[in-house]
Amino acid sequence: MRNRRIGLIDIGLDADFDASMMFIQSTIQNINAGYQPPIADIDFVRSRDPWVFCSAITSECDVLHIMGHGDHLEDPTFSSSDGKVTLSLPKLGEWCEKYEWGISAGAVLADGCKTGIGVWQHAIRDVLQGPVTYIGTSSSVGWLEATVFCSAFYGSLFRNKGMGFTPAAQAKDAARRAIRAYKTLTGEKCPYKTMDLTPSRRAIRTFG
Repeated sequence: MRNRRIGLIDIGLDADFDASMMFIQSTIQNINAGYQPPIADIDFVRSRDPWVFCSAITSECDVLHIMGHGDHLEDPTFSSSDGKVTLSLPKLGEWCEKYEWGISAGAVLADGCKTGIGVWQHAIRDVLQGPVTYIGTSSSVGWLEATVFCSAFYGSLFRNKGMGFTPAAQAKDAARRAIRAYKTLTGEKCPYKTMDLTPSRRAIRTFG
């Protein structure tokens, strides 16, 4: 059985995002240590080159985890802490149309503020090659919320080898477990939510 591939993309580009991404990598590596051979491969990308980001986002993986500041005042956009790097989903859509290649992950974890609201859902559908489990947030999130949810999510995702389940189904089950765990651990409603998203008509025309 092939290893599950996790794509980690840091668009925040500061020390706090670096620490959070290191935590996630350490969590997965610690889980890997319990299996021989390891069951997960990690592709980690941190860059200021938009082409690198677009290429990484459209690389095939089981879970695509994008971390950055979320904004939707004009277009749904991930941005760096210094504001010098932005990745709007419409711009990503233009790149995908040019190269005729979109998001082909089983699940997308959009780890930023308010990435689960309607405008983000609509925008992400334009760059999907196929159905995905989408995990976004319903409000602003900080490091505590992200750390609690992500540790529970990856702990649930790798609790078994996932035989008989698609990557999307595995991620959906893990997200639901993480949402319940978050409420148990914090006593508060989890700001992360999961949903099924399918390609938009525009994406179907682009990717066939």
